[in-house]
Amino acid sequence: MNKINIKNIVENLIDTFLYAGKISLELRNKGLTKEIKLDNTPVSNGDLEVNKIITKKIISLTPDIPIISEETSDNKSKNNLENFWLIDPIDGTYDYINDLDEFTINAGLILNKKPVAGLIYAPAKKRMFYSYGKDLAFELINNKSLKLEGNKNFNKFDIKFVSYSNKIKPEIDEIHKKLNVKSFTRMKSSLKFCVIAAGEYDGYVAEPRACEWDIAAGHALLENAGGTITDFEGNEILYGKENFRNPSLILKRSEDLKY
Repeated sequence: MNKINIKNIVENLIDTFLYAGKISLELRNKGLTKEIKLDNTPVSNGDLEVNKIITKKIISLTPDIPIISEETSDNKSKNNLENFWLIDPIDGTYDYINDLDEFTINAGLILNKKPVAGLIYAPAKKRMFYSYGKDLAFELINNKSLKLEGNKNFNKFDIKFVSYSNKIKPEIDEIHKKLNVKSFTRMKSSLKFCVIAAGEYDGYVAEPRACEWDIAAGHALLENAGGTITDFEGNEILYGKENFRNPSLILKRSEDLKY
C-alpha cells in the first residue's frame, strides 16, 4: 500500500460526515422505512443512505483500501485483512428510529490491524469528533477544533463510568468495584468513546459483544486523546478478527485509573 496522508484524509471526511448527519435527520423527519435484518437488529433507509454517502467519499480518498461496513456484505468474508476501513453508518439504530438523540455515524481506519484514525458524528447532538494520530484528537465546536485531552484533570475520588445497560452484570460490577467506580450512566452508542475522550466520563467496561465496526472509530479517538483500551486481561485490541467480533473491553481515559 502506498503511503497515505492520514490527516488530510480525515479532514476531507469531516464535511461529508456533517452532510451525512444532516441527511439522516431529514430522512427521519420525513418518516423512516424500517426492516429487521437476519441478526434480528433493525435497519432503516437512513442507515443505508448514510452508508452510501460515507463509503462513496472514502473510496474517492483511499481507493486501494477495502471497506468493511455493518450494512453491506462487501469484504466481510476476507481473512487476514491488515489495512481497511470499518464503518458503522448509524450506531444506535434503535435510538435513531425512535426519535432519540444518541445515535452516531462512524468510520475508523485500521492500519496493520490497529486503529489509527476515526471520525464520529452525533447529528442530533451536533457533536463532531475526529482523530488522526497520537495526541491528535479533536471535537469540532463552532467550526474550531478543540483538542481532546481526556487524561487531564482526573479525579480518583469521583469516578464516573458509562454502561450500555442499567443492569450491570456481575463480572462487570466486579471490575467497577476494583476501579472504585462511584456512578454510571447508560449510553449505548459509540458516543461513549467520545465523552470519555473528552474527559466527561472516566471509563467503560463490556463483556465480549458487538462487532469491530462499533468500536474502531472510538478506539482511535480515545487512544489518540491519551486514553487506553484493553480486554479484561490487559491485552491490546487488534482488528480483522474472525467474524469481526469484539473481545471484552475496558476503556479508561487515564492510565491513573488502576485496575
